[in-house]
Amino acid sequence: MAKYSIKDLEKISGIKAHTIRMWERRYKIVEPGRTDTNIRYYSDADLRRLLNISILNQNGIKISQIADLDEQQLKSRVLDLSLDSRYSNVQIETLVISMLEMDEKKFVNSLSGSIIKYGFEETVETILFPFLERIGILWQAGTILPAQEHFMSNLIRQKLIVAIDGEMQNSSYNGSRIIFFLPEKEMHEIGLLFYSLIARKEGVDVVYLGQSVPMGDLEVVNRIRPCDAFFTSIISSINKDDVDKLLTGYKEMFNDIPFFITGLQIRELKPNLPDTFSEISSVKTFKKALKLLRYQD
Repeated sequence: MAKYSIKDLEKISGIKAHTIRMWERRYKIVEPGRTDTNIRYYSDADLRRLLNISILNQNGIKISQIADLDEQQLKSRVLDLSLDSRYSNVQIETLVISMLEMDEKKFVNSLSGSIIKYGFEETVETILFPFLERIGILWQAGTILPAQEHFMSNLIRQKLIVAIDGEMQNSSYNGSRIIFFLPEKEMHEIGLLFYSLIARKEGVDVVYLGQSVPMGDLEVVNRIRPCDAFFTSIISSINKDDVDKLLTGYKEMFNDIPFFITGLQIRELKPNLPDTFSEISSVKTFKKALKLLRYQD
C-alpha cells in the first residue's frame, strides 16, 4: 500500500494542502495515519476518497453536503457525473480512479461517453492527454504500480489501434510519407499512435516504427521507404542537454528532411529546435504542418 504526503495529495487532486487540512478538521473527510515521528500520511483509499470528493466539489456540491455521504453514496454521485460527458474534469478524475481501482468497465464507460459526445480526436486532446499528464504526476509521487499504468495504457492502445485499423481499410494517399518513431529508451507510445491516426485520416502514407528505435535504423528505413518527414515524441524524463544532443544527431543524419516533434519534455524543457524541426502542440498545428508538407511536395 502506497503512502502519500499531504503535498502528494495536493499535486494529484488539485486541492490545496491547507484546504485538505481544514476539511479534515471540520468534516473528518479523511483520517490520516501517523509515522513514528508524528508526520501524517495518507493511504490509497484516502486518495481515492479525496479524488471523488474533489469531483463533486468542483461541480457545485458543497463540502458540507459531501461530508454527509457514506462511501457508497459518494461513489454513486460521482458515477452519475462521470456518465455525463459535458464535464471533462470529471472524466479525467474518473479515469484516474478507474486506473487506481483497475476497474476496466468504469474506465471504458467513461472514455466511451466522451467519444460519443465530443468525437474521438477531441476526447484524446481534451481528456486523454491531460489524464496521461496526471499519470506522470502519480509516477513522480511514486504512487502507482507498473501494472496499473500497463492496465490503462493497454485499454487506450486498444481504442487507438481499432481506430487505426478502420482508417487503414479506407486509405487513399496524397503523396506524402511520414516515418513515425520513438527515440531509443522512449516507450510512451500513445501520443505517437494518436498522431499517426490523424496523419492517416489526412491521407498520409504512414510508416509506423513504434517504440525505442535506434538512430541507425532510421537511416536504413529511410533508404527502403524514403520519407517526406519524421514524427517523434519525447515523454520520459530527460535533461535538456541530452534532448539537444539527440535532436542535433537527427539533424546531422537527415539534414533536409523535416521533423515533427511533440511530447511533455519538448513542452517543458523548450530545447533548441534545429531549423527543420517543428513542435506539434495540437491536432490543429499538426494538420497545418501537413498542409505545408503537401505544398512543398
